[in-house]
Amino acid sequence: MRLFTFVLRKSANLKLNPSDSTVKNGFLKGAFGKYLLVTNTLSSGILMGLGDYCQQRIEIYQATTDKKSFDITRSVNMSTVGLGHGVFHHFFYGWIDRKFPGTTLRNVVRKIFVDQLIASPACMYIFFIGMAIMEKRGYESGWQEIKSKFLFCYMVDWIVWPPNQFINFYFLPPKYRVIYINTLTMIYDIFLSYIKFYDQIEAPKELK
Repeated sequence: MRLFTFVLRKSANLKLNPSDSTVKNGFLKGAFGKYLLVTNTLSSGILMGLGDYCQQRIEIYQATTDKKSFDITRSVNMSTVGLGHGVFHHFFYGWIDRKFPGTTLRNVVRKIFVDQLIASPACMYIFFIGMAIMEKRGYESGWQEIKSKFLFCYMVDWIVWPPNQFINFYFLPPKYRVIYINTLTMIYDIFLSYIKFYDQIEAPKELK
């Protein structure tokens, strides 16, 4: 009985000890407060690289390419461009929330349209030009890629993002705006990675 009482007292002391939760709350408060730019930037870069990793695993599994191993340089390039997306998202969505404050249906719809008309083309520009620079192919090569792939990507954007952005703008506080987008973008980046590299990967010899 004494042992049982001792264990109960220790358990109670652990519950009353706020140090762990204080550290956790302090970290979250900093990540989504003072260091929000860092959080938005790093999460964008990491998740874009992870999306490319998933796409590479799909390519290898489906044998759509001769390569048998993971191309780390490609994912590092994607992550680096993702950092640029994170910075853009941080300042753009801060501006859009100041321009159209609140969660009225009218302002939410406005935010969605502005997002599609400004942020979507801007992010595609950053992506294709950024990847061309990272791959040392130059600006002109990236611009030609934009001209050949922009329309299809933009049409998909209009299907994917408006309903998801409605959830974002209507239900979420502004400080979680970019982390929500970055999380969804990890899935969307699998598609974006495919669009970026589908005409560059080398098909298996037996399929040629």
